[in-house]
Amino acid sequence: MNFRQLEVLKTLLATGSTIATAKSMGLSQSGVSRLLQQLESDLELRLFDRDKGRLIPTPEASILARDAETILLGLNRFSGLAEDLRSGAKGPELVRVGLPSSMWENFAPAMMKEFVRDYPSVRIETFFETTSNIARLVEQKVIDFGFLRNEHPALPGIDMEIVASGTSVCVLPEGHELASMKEISARDLRGVPLILIGRQRPTRMLLDQTFAREAVRQNVKIETHTNSSACSYVAHGLGVAILSSFFANLYRNLPIVQRPFVPVTTQEFALATPSGTSASLAAKALMDALKRQIEISQKHCSSD
Repeated sequence: MNFRQLEVLKTLLATGSTIATAKSMGLSQSGVSRLLQQLESDLELRLFDRDKGRLIPTPEASILARDAETILLGLNRFSGLAEDLRSGAKGPELVRVGLPSSMWENFAPAMMKEFVRDYPSVRIETFFETTSNIARLVEQKVIDFGFLRNEHPALPGIDMEIVASGTSVCVLPEGHELASMKEISARDLRGVPLILIGRQRPTRMLLDQTFAREAVRQNVKIETHTNSSACSYVAHGLGVAILSSFFANLYRNLPIVQRPFVPVTTQEFALATPSGTSASLAAKALMDALKRQIEISQKHCSSD
């Protein structure tokens, strides 16, 4: 038994003929008759008497039709709810996402603008944190997903999907004397005021090792803890920074330029979700919006 059979029963009771029922349901007359026969066979119950081409409902048909209408109304509500879930009109009222602190200024608003258009009833809570803190929030299921630098070894309790990458670049103020170079090494930065991202982070330790191998003493002018502040300091002529091109590309609106920093290193960035869980449609839609914004932010990037 299926809902189309119930629709035939309900509509036949209302219209009184297979012709009118077929027209109302967008079926052929033979299609209506077939569905009615299948229903009677499934129920092992005669629902209509046939008299010279006319269908006369039995008392049992009238009783069942009342329940059929209730069932169909429930199915319609169920289908409507599913449609609302697909469209975002209903569903989880809150999606929590963790992002690096350097993505708050331009990237996150652009991502949100797309999402709220399609999911107007969903509230978003953003956590701007370091990679280690985002990983902890994902693992503890405080947030639905996070975007973070992919660091090894793999983090327990977290599933990672690589969605972006970057390479090491030297970020310079426009017109800086080193901007004429095709690539920059630690030796080229001897005595140059540096703006470096926080100590004790894996990427910073690798950078310090590079300078040590080249026997170059760093002239650290400013220590900071966000890529956005580093780019802003560079734009104001306070020094040069060494960052991932991924983050430098987010601040191309500033008067800064990039040059590859050698030896070149590559960074991977991933979407992190709690292992063994399934994200809601709203959370998946926000992840898709994030991926599209990554593509936009990293397009047409050059070192000029």
